[in-house]
Amino acid sequence: MIKRKECVAMLLAGGQGSRLYLLTERLAKPAVPFGGKYRIIDFPISNCINSGIDTVGVLTQYQPLALNEYIGNGQPWDLDRVYGGVMMLPPYQGLKRADWYKGTANAIYQNMQFIEKYDPEYVLILSGDHIYRMDYAKMIKEHKRNKADCTIAVIDVPLAEASRFGIMSAREDMSIYDFEEKPKVPKSTMASMGVYVFSKEKLFSYLIADENDENSDKDFGKNVIPAMLKAGERMFAYRFEGYWKDVGTVSSLWEANMDLLGENPQLDLNDGSWKIYSRSNAYPPHYAGESAVIKNSQITEGCEIYGTVINSVIGGGVTVARGATVKDSVLFDNITVSEGASVYYSMVDSGTVVGKNSTVGKDKDEGGKLTLVGSGLNIADGISVPDGELISQKTLADIGGEAGAK
Repeated sequence: MIKRKECVAMLLAGGQGSRLYLLTERLAKPAVPFGGKYRIIDFPISNCINSGIDTVGVLTQYQPLALNEYIGNGQPWDLDRVYGGVMMLPPYQGLKRADWYKGTANAIYQNMQFIEKYDPEYVLILSGDHIYRMDYAKMIKEHKRNKADCTIAVIDVPLAEASRFGIMSAREDMSIYDFEEKPKVPKSTMASMGVYVFSKEKLFSYLIADENDENSDKDFGKNVIPAMLKAGERMFAYRFEGYWKDVGTVSSLWEANMDLLGENPQLDLNDGSWKIYSRSNAYPPHYAGESAVIKNSQITEGCEIYGTVINSVIGGGVTVARGATVKDSVLFDNITVSEGASVYYSMVDSGTVVGKNSTVGKDKDEGGKLTLVGSGLNIADGISVPDGELISQKTLADIGGEAGAK
């Protein structure tokens, strides 16, 4: 007889990520590169295996090809299991109908059969667009101690930002008595992290009821959580005090990359006690030439640095030529910054070439705004790319540069 799983994790990774603009034109938000050698999805998956959870369903929908290829059989995260492991779960045709996921709750509803296969006592619901390291086992332990029906991970946020989140109020014992999704006037600063632990039977009953409600948005924050609270179910908040960042915008993704830098980084990925695993490319060691100047930066394998790199995160296979400067920037994989070129306060997608003596963006110290450059572009020699812009092939053509993809 096959032993049941105590907990199954369901990772919501199907969002379009429209606020990341050019970065998510061809791939899902959880597949966006981060920190030189990682993808955003590496964090929740690594959290699962580090927490002792070895069965993870990844719910995909928007642009799933790159994400499916990246996850593969789950081997880099030790999730290539005969029973359990990682499973990609796109929308599919059933006996009654086939449909796209309508919301977070509907996505889980459509995959109840996958959960039931392992007959877990608890279901962990995760979002695929956050950067953090968290021991889910501690949260599950609190869920059991409280005999809870639902436990929601929370983090304190500044009052000025609270209206961006689901905000809850809790008693001294952390039992929740009020919850409001993105309130205009927040009643507290206790924000939902999008991490939920449910007792399975209770979750299933509310998912079925929500699916049968024609007026529902099929969403956990808007519908399921408020319905459980209104019904008087045992709901508790679990306070998380570590690093956590919602990287749903270009500026927040840039900020999270910058949080990796410095002698005492806010997010230390060199901490071996909680390793973040990835399916990184097999690049050779990076090389710094005699003329290279590298300050407060993270350089990934396969890079060749002959110019100046300051306060930046550089992905694999990047070349920064002699006389070139990269400052306050995040470069994804296989980018070339040619001789005499400068990249300031920018995020540059994979495969782009910055031509000789060209300038991308404007120095942050001189009031520059964050610039986003798309993938596979050829920025011609001597071109000045203005700051604060989204640079696509069309944009390059408009400013007189070559727009041919590599």
